[in-house]
This record gives sequence, structure tokens and C-alpha cells, in this order.
Amino acid sequence: MSTIISCNSTHSSLAASNWNSPRIPTKAPIFLRDHKSCSWWNRHFLPKPSSHKNVHFQLQNGQKKRSLSLKECAISIALAAGLISGMPSLDWSPIAYAANPALSDLSVLISGPPIKDPRAFLRYALPIDNKAIREVQKPLEDISESLKIAGVMALDSVERNVRQGSRSLKQGKSSIISGLAESKKDHGMELLDKLEVGMEELQQIVEDRNRDAVAPKQKELLQYVGDVEEDMVDGFPFEVLEEYRSMPLLKGRAAVDMKVKVKDNPNLEECVFHIVLDGYNSPVTAGNFVDLVQRRFYDGMEIQRADGFVVQTGDPEGSAEGFIDPSTEKTRTILLEIMVDGEKTPFYGATLEELGLYKAQTKLPFNAFGTMAMARDEFEDNSASSQVFWLLKESELTPSNANILDGRYAVFGYVTENEDFLADLKVGDVIESIQVVSGLKNLVNPSYKVDG
Repeated sequence: MSTIISCNSTHSSLAASNWNSPRIPTKAPIFLRDHKSCSWWNRHFLPKPSSHKNVHFQLQNGQKKRSLSLKECAISIALAAGLISGMPSLDWSPIAYAANPALSDLSVLISGPPIKDPRAFLRYALPIDNKAIREVQKPLEDISESLKIAGVMALDSVERNVRQGSRSLKQGKSSIISGLAESKKDHGMELLDKLEVGMEELQQIVEDRNRDAVAPKQKELLQYVGDVEEDMVDGFPFEVLEEYRSMPLLKGRAAVDMKVKVKDNPNLEECVFHIVLDGYNSPVTAGNFVDLVQRRFYDGMEIQRADGFVVQTGDPEGSAEGFIDPSTEKTRTILLEIMVDGEKTPFYGATLEELGLYKAQTKLPFNAFGTMAMARDEFEDNSASSQVFWLLKESELTPSNANILDGRYAVFGYVTENEDFLADLKVGDVIESIQVVSGLKNLVNPSYKVDG
């Protein structure tokens, strides 16, 4: 695992903890094109057109114009309003729109506090089916919620979490071991031994009433759990559809370090963001990005949007709005790719709404500060190329998969180190480099090698 370089700063002006109740920005994200039925919204909430090509979730004007139906206009307003309010969004379906819009499943809203930790999302997204290890993981994840209780009183709740996790580990150890991939079994068993010792150490920390030591030990133990779960994955879990097999594919996970030079900020000079890319659930999308990273496509590129809700980059200089493939001299685009719980392969080429999957749960949801996804034309599902964005939003009110973006844009990774500092970035800050620090072996069909 690579060493993470600490950001050079005296403090972060906007930490993630300050985003539990997100402020309303001076500019709302642009999700609408010009249309007379949307004129009131445009006048009140959208920035005026600029001669500079702004980068949005949709690629910018200058492409063929398309009239909005009333439904599309309503969906666009809901998209912007959903980001501003942080409230659970409406579930728009063709039938529901004609009658009454259906609210998100109430059972989802009351099932418990929303998961916001990007590392937890990555653990839960692994393609494994081992109940025993998940029963160890869950109470350890719940320690984060227990620590929200003030003072040492939180330790009573933490102790219950630890006892539950320890009991599950003891009772389920044989099932966990049987779930390890044969080639990784020795390593997995070594990790389980460390996990057992660590659980005893955490129990002692609680008994000593040392609240400050709980979170670091929890992080350590969850790292062991995540590594054990990764040792249960035996090869790539599915065969990519034939029509996509020649594309750059990430068959597994990779990690990159993105070094950003920050301008005109006395509190932050530069920062290295550690990003985990998930090819298990987004092999085409993550593979496309890693391929571009290996081409040094993003090195020296500026941050092109930073409006309080997203940070975005990837629009090259000139008229092109994406990566021009030297072999074809055309913009390389990829299909919209979304993995859903219960499915063996991702859905391609359509949003979950268009597929009629209104309550489907995405494996990689938009509910962590620093969620990474592909930008695209709002009404062209398969127009993503090189523009990427990081969501600067987490919500105490919106559970995972109740965010209006889920199922509409392809998530393929999360910032897992220094994510709080994303809020300090602004337009004009420079990405000095993005480097793959692990998992490059998982990239197949790399076009950067073919093109030299």
C-alpha cells in the first residue's frame, strides 16, 4: 500500500464535518438547457452564459440542441433542487409522472443512519457472499455512529459493538476461512489472527475509557476486515460483454494518487488525494480512466469547476470536449455503466430510470464526500469521455441510493485519503500529476501501450 503524503496546510477551510447541512451555493449546478417552460428556473438559479466553455455534468453548448419535454424539465429541476436541499428526491417514472410522483421507499429512509464512509462503500461493494465476515464488519462499522454520542458515554455503545463483533468472529471464523480464495488462504488466515488480537486490544481500550484511541483502532480493524474480504475474491467475478471486451478494462481495483497544486491559498499549498478505483463494479469506466492516467492526460490540467457541490476536470484545451483517440482521431466515449445490487454484471447504455429500475440499489452510491464519477451530456447517456467530477456532499438526511444522481451517472471510485481538502480546491488549481500506485496489473487492453 502506498504512503499518503499529508497535505501542506495549517487547516482546511471546509472539512467534511461541516457539510452535514450543506450550504446553498451562489450558483446552482446547471442541469437545464434553454427552454421556455424552464425560463423561470433559468432566470433565478442558473448562471448567465459565458464565452468560456464551462464544464458541467452535461457537456457544454455547441452540440446539437434538443427540445426538453415537460418531464425532462421537471427532472432537471429536481436534479438541481435535490443537490441544493440534500433532501430525499422524487422517484420519476413515466407512469408516476403522469399520475403522482412516487417517493423513495420509506423503508430505506428509516432503516438506519446513512453510510457516508467511502471505505465502507468499497468494502460492501466487493463481489463476495460470505455472511460470517459481514456480521463481523457491521458492528465495527457501527462504531462510527456510536462515537457521535457525547463524551465517555459513547463507550458503552462502542463496547456493545465490540462484543458483538468479537462474538461474530469467534462463531463464524470457520465459515470465513472456508470463503477465502485458495490462493489467498494463508494471507487471509494471517489477517484473521491480527483481527482477533486487535479486537481484544479494542476491548481493553474501551475498558480503560480511552475514547480518543477508539477511532484509530476501529480504522485498523476495518482495514483487516476489508483485506480479508478482498482475499475472498477469486479472479474477476464476471465476463464483460463481448462488445466491450476490447476496451481498456480494469478487472479488479487500482489506486491512484492525485497531486494538486493549490493557488492563492495561504492555508494549503498542495495536496495528494488517494483515490480507490473499483473495476469490480465499473470495469469499463475505471479502465478508461486508468488508461488516460497512464497517458498522463490529466497531468498539468486545471480544476475547471469548483462550485461547492462538485470539483470537476478533464476537459482538454481546444474544441474537443474529451479525449481524442490517436488511432481514430475521434473523441473516445464510453457507455454509461451502473452496477446494481443483486445483478452479476453492470447495466450499460441507459439510466436505471430508463430501465424502469426505480428502486434498484447501486453498488457504488453517491453518498460519500469525494465520490468520483464520469461527467457526460445530461441527455446523452453514452457521451462520457474524460471529464470527471468529485461530489462535495454527504447528507445526514439522504440515505444511500436516495440521491437524485444515483443510477444516472457512473460512479467508479472514492477519494479515501485527504478527501476533506477537496472543498479547498478552486478553478485554476493545477493537477500536477495523477499516478497509479497499485493495481495497474488489473488493467487489460491498455490503449496507451498500443499507441506508444
